[in-house]
Amino acid sequence: MLILSLETSSPVCSVALHRVADGSLVGQSELRLDKSHSTHLTVLIEQLLANTGHQLTDLAAVAVSDGPGSYTGLRIGAAAAKGLCFALDIPLVAVSTLKALAAQVAAGTARPENFLFCPMLDARRMEVYAAVYTHEGQEVVAPTPLLLEANTLAKQLARHSVLFFGNGAAKFQPLLEEPANAGFLAGVEPSSVAVGALAVAAFHRQEFQDVAYYEPFYLKEVYTTTPRS
Repeated sequence: MLILSLETSSPVCSVALHRVADGSLVGQSELRLDKSHSTHLTVLIEQLLANTGHQLTDLAAVAVSDGPGSYTGLRIGAAAAKGLCFALDIPLVAVSTLKALAAQVAAGTARPENFLFCPMLDARRMEVYAAVYTHEGQEVVAPTPLLLEANTLAKQLARHSVLFFGNGAAKFQPLLEEPANAGFLAGVEPSSVAVGALAVAAFHRQEFQDVAYYEPFYLKEVYTTTPRS
């Protein structure tokens, strides 16, 4: 019994398989090619199943990175996950992109109890999608669109050592006037492995989504424009 996890909230298209029984990682596959999700996601799923000696009927659930993140990427991931759940009659698990990213970094941090973890995803200009978590995943600041300024998250930085990471964190670093309690980690990208680890726990708690009505957590309203021509 396996959980298939999809991470499509960033330019990285990533899929992973975890065992339901013990949460162990069976395999992972990812493609770091921008705008590749629509053409390569299903191929990655098929290849991962084949390479690990499994098939779709071995899946107990599908997990998807819930957002925030790329509107297009999130829609592609949600559509693929919902299609599989409908076809296989299995539950859908949604995992916060920011929480999974924080758990991913906390797992690789020495003495993580000494830090707060702040994932930041680029939302263009000087805005990011961000949240703050403890090393155990407790929410200190709920996911929110943050306009980056010198005093952003000043309350948390005054009381704690905070690690910042994600593709929006680099914009924040030069704004800090007193960065004594701030640490910045480069090269941290959302991963289906972290999504899957949280999805296994959610599966055992039976925290499932309504497959028919599920929509990603965009955090901001989606704006569309009409072509002039």
